[in-house]
Amino acid sequence: MRKTSIRAPFVVVASILAIAACGTDDLLGPGALQGIEGLVLIGPQCPVQTLEDPCPDLPYEAVIDIQNRDGDVVVRARSGEDGTFRVGLRPGVYTLVPLSGNPFPAAQAQDVEVLRGEYAEVTISFDTGIR
Repeated sequence: MRKTSIRAPFVVVASILAIAACGTDDLLGPGALQGIEGLVLIGPQCPVQTLEDPCPDLPYEAVIDIQNRDGDVVVRARSGEDGTFRVGLRPGVYTLVPLSGNPFPAAQAQDVEVLRGEYAEVTISFDTGIR
């Protein structure tokens, strides 16, 4: 007969709690007074852009990792169908790392400073690779 241990479920629960607690010190709830709000766009939509752009960039649903100064992911944000996202964060400097395709669509990481009582506004532009 195999002997089971009650310790195993405790270790699993403790591990899950430890992982859930990592990097969340900066994350605030939906009623936060400060954080980052943004718009994610993708373009170009047509080859050969002209001065009068018949193919403007479009809103894009994307996943963005928000990292603290130590490079830890504080939260993974997702923009909606309209390209917008909003995350409550404590004041500080964060790096937004859009998850890109291979090789397209692609977007660059950018640093954002969150000030007390304000939402920093950002635009993240994904490149479609269309030329």
